[in-house]
Amino acid sequence: MRRLALAVSMAAALVAGVSGCTGQPAPARWVTPSPPPGETSAPRLAQVAPLPPLPVPRAALDVSQQEVTYRREGRVLRTVIWLPSSPSKLPAVVFSHGLNGTPESFAPLLTTWAAAGFVVIAPAYPNTTRSAPRIDVYDVLNQPADASFVLSQVLAGPLGKRIDGERLAAAGHSAGAITTVGLFTAGRDTRLHAGIILAGSGLGVGTAFTGTPASLLFVHGDADPLVSYASGKATYDVVPWSKAMLTLPGGNHNDPYLRPGIPSFNEVRSLTLAFLRLELYGDASARQQLPRGPAFDDRL
Repeated sequence: MRRLALAVSMAAALVAGVSGCTGQPAPARWVTPSPPPGETSAPRLAQVAPLPPLPVPRAALDVSQQEVTYRREGRVLRTVIWLPSSPSKLPAVVFSHGLNGTPESFAPLLTTWAAAGFVVIAPAYPNTTRSAPRIDVYDVLNQPADASFVLSQVLAGPLGKRIDGERLAAAGHSAGAITTVGLFTAGRDTRLHAGIILAGSGLGVGTAFTGTPASLLFVHGDADPLVSYASGKATYDVVPWSKAMLTLPGGNHNDPYLRPGIPSFNEVRSLTLAFLRLELYGDASARQQLPRGPAFDDRL
């Protein structure tokens, strides 16, 4: 009963905090300030063991797009996969969209990752994607398990031979970023070496980070009206592993991740590529491409 009550409470908070991830902004209702100095649950960070270096593609790779559908306990998971052309096994990233979103909405960012040498696996979640008969925000709590299932299916299928199973990451935006946090907390997928949280927090999935340390990158606009900056920063503060956070001054909930050509989108694209190269390719030179200055907290 206590677990059920907790799940209901978290889901209710989720409704208030992230409703309309990729729709019109609504006032944020869930704000948690960062813990005062000395009260963080992670005073010492567990450093993530770097992976052996892989040769990094020095030119953009051709990218093909394919679609496959998986089923998990009656849940239909249409999945878009962006596959770089390469004879070598490549790192992979499983990406989660936000409420009322689609994998294709993020194609400008995700195809950039793929062209840089990352297989991108992006499920469309059955009750939060744009084509769902009814958007059910409570269903975000089921999505970490969906993401892990899709990753397992891809690795076990024909594309598995194209992926380096030791070099896996998760990423997501808004409710998809909450899904991604869940993959390192309540729904820990220990195969994941790194994660990217775009405009997200631990709302609903908790902040009890567990399992083998993984490097996490947070990106959040300080003018986000849907998932408050304070909630994202509070989640970042308690990550006990290698981590970094980019604050986007004046950044809102969608534009830095969905609008190619604007400065904040270009900044997010460059940072996420450098992070993925550093963490999944073991490319030490990528560290030089990370931002400098007070807007970027780097503890990688």
